[in-house]
Amino acid sequence: MTFRRTFVASAIALCSTVGAQAQNIVLKAADTHPAGYPNVVAVESMGKKLEAATNGRIKLQMFPGAVLGEEKETVEQTQIGAIQIARISLGVVGPVVPDVNVFNMPFVFRNIPHMRAVIDGPIGAELLDKVTASPARLVGLGWMDGGSRSLYTKKKVTTPADLKGVKVRMMGNPLFVDTMNAMGGNGISMSYGEVFSALQTGVIDGAENNPPSFFTANHYTTGVKYYAQTNHLIIPELLVMSKVTWDKLSADDKALVKKFSREAQMEQRVLWDKSVEDYSAKLKAAGIEFVAVDQKLFYDATAPVRAKYGANFADLMKRIDATK
Repeated sequence: MTFRRTFVASAIALCSTVGAQAQNIVLKAADTHPAGYPNVVAVESMGKKLEAATNGRIKLQMFPGAVLGEEKETVEQTQIGAIQIARISLGVVGPVVPDVNVFNMPFVFRNIPHMRAVIDGPIGAELLDKVTASPARLVGLGWMDGGSRSLYTKKKVTTPADLKGVKVRMMGNPLFVDTMNAMGGNGISMSYGEVFSALQTGVIDGAENNPPSFFTANHYTTGVKYYAQTNHLIIPELLVMSKVTWDKLSADDKALVKKFSREAQMEQRVLWDKSVEDYSAKLKAAGIEFVAVDQKLFYDATAPVRAKYGANFADLMKRIDATK
């Protein structure tokens, strides 16, 4: 009788598993960037692979251009399972996974290849696992290349001394404002949507970002003439899944999502590099002068920022620095 009960229970469990695996799944993916942006295209490609690998059982619907809300709204919807996949900035998870804040510090990476070696290796994997294990209700799937941020101004800048009195918009984080102040400028915290008019009216004298964002936001049309290649911030971004959704997936489906997320991580950077090349050419054609600078001057100037904000990440920073 015991054997029969065990057999029946096993059969029911097997049927439940098969039923779960056979269930059709539609994953809603959100991004604030527009259609055609490298992140968006890479996630769409991931969806096509999932659909092919599951014979159409899993489908992905991409919602670019913030149609499901700005980042704060999309993160909240992802946490409750209304959105299944999202590309988000580190600022959202920093409060619950403090270690990711190490990537926000100036010059923590030597260059883009160094950053990619870190996120592709053990450190990147560990931080994704910490996101997954945190109370954020998000599963870390992979990393996206957010590019290298440099300085664009109306005045030519080649050294920190040139930034004296120059008002530069920074992302709304004390660390970033302190970074600009240490570099010699006057850091101004301001939302991204306000930058265009602030540049036009002279409320600020410049801002900082990567070439695709500099061009697509039309900031190059506001009287800004110079793009100083400081590369002071190289900040990767996260691709996450709702933990509510993740917990409902079978082991096989989880493995597929992980596999294709990793491939999306690699595909996105190829698209990103092409995007940077294309938009840099467009900026130069529009009359923007790309200015080579001695990055060591800016690196040395921001040493106090790394000392202040990096105290809790001393060991992690050593490991990042040792990554080849």
